[in-house]
Amino acid sequence: MIRTQRLAAGVCALLAALTAGIAFPAGAVADETDQAAPKVELVLDVSGSMRARDIDGGSRMAAAKQAFNEVLDATPEEVQLGIRTLGANYRGNDRKTGCKDTAQLYPVSTLDRTEAKTAVATLTPTGWTPIGPALLKAADDLNGGNGTRRIVLISDGEDTCQPLDPCEVAREIAAKGIGLTIDTLGLVPDAKTRDQLSCIADATGGTYTDVRHKEELSDRVGELVDRAADPVVTPVATEGAAQCANAPALKSGLYTDHEEFGQQRWYKVAVNPGQELRASVSVADDRATDPDYGVLLRAVTVHGREIVRGEAAGDGRTDMISTGLRYPRPESDDDTATAETVCLQVTNSFSAAAGVKTTPGLPLELTVDVVDGPDKAGDVASFGLGRGWWLLGALVLAGFVAGLLWGWLSRWRVAVWRTN
Repeated sequence: MIRTQRLAAGVCALLAALTAGIAFPAGAVADETDQAAPKVELVLDVSGSMRARDIDGGSRMAAAKQAFNEVLDATPEEVQLGIRTLGANYRGNDRKTGCKDTAQLYPVSTLDRTEAKTAVATLTPTGWTPIGPALLKAADDLNGGNGTRRIVLISDGEDTCQPLDPCEVAREIAAKGIGLTIDTLGLVPDAKTRDQLSCIADATGGTYTDVRHKEELSDRVGELVDRAADPVVTPVATEGAAQCANAPALKSGLYTDHEEFGQQRWYKVAVNPGQELRASVSVADDRATDPDYGVLLRAVTVHGREIVRGEAAGDGRTDMISTGLRYPRPESDDDTATAETVCLQVTNSFSAAAGVKTTPGLPLELTVDVVDGPDKAGDVASFGLGRGWWLLGALVLAGFVAGLLWGWLSRWRVAVWRTN
């Protein structure tokens, strides 16, 4: 059975739905035709537990080798691919040495399929499971360039090198704002392994998958490598301010930031007469939090007057919460009218569960889109209801008419009863 969490495509679809059809403008964030070569590094657990023979009658290591060979054959030409191992070289019992056992088996580069397959064939299940150190090294392997960067981690057990928590390592990688995604696959995982690998994937917007058969492993790794070759819009890392006066000025695009629990982050956007500001925000719950939570997105003037807001709240476990808003600025008869500075405020009401680290902050993704406004701006965003005012007015009128009819019928029935 395959269980996939928080697909990036699902995130985009949710944001679009919550913001009433907000779409990314062509070329607003990055020119997809000018992307650097996508980079992928496969990180394979080669610890002693990979000897277990519980995948279609063969060992976990044999299943991984077969999957790697199939994926190497099918890797798109434009993808630069590398392979890193963990627990592949040290056979001893010294924990300090074993927790440094991670090495790059094949460098991230244009793929030589024969050379890469030869390197994979030499692997033998050996030592420890230093997932945290391997992720740090893999992030360095993929450093540089602005193309897609993806780590695909395949493991059959928990990290054995605490206190370097691999989940915290993944959050630190995400906090750098380098646009690196970590996808994880658990080979016949137990509950603890599944929780840890899911946490690693969640921290960077990646996916987690249970794997119990050879075919599942080959198919899933192949899908993730192929996904790296798809044109994407790369988010731009930014840092919101504690108040609007010091906030960064944003243009149309997709931005990432981190927000502490209960913190406010401010950003500025310039909106000319006749333009419409569309904004949406998503805050990811990448660690254990208390069940009640919410997110608020406000557009205000530089003097603090609220223009429009969007908010969402929930109760229970969630991976993400999103909201959005629209603000159309009317046309002006004054040819000298200048751009209006709109301040965007993002606030969350998440609270950390007992014992959970609060740093780095929660991953935040902000979409800003400034487009030509509608002909009648006042009909679109009155008090944040948009064209819902027409529906609200129709419902009020229908209710009024229904009330009159009901009152008249009641009086008529009473009159008839008294007459009889």
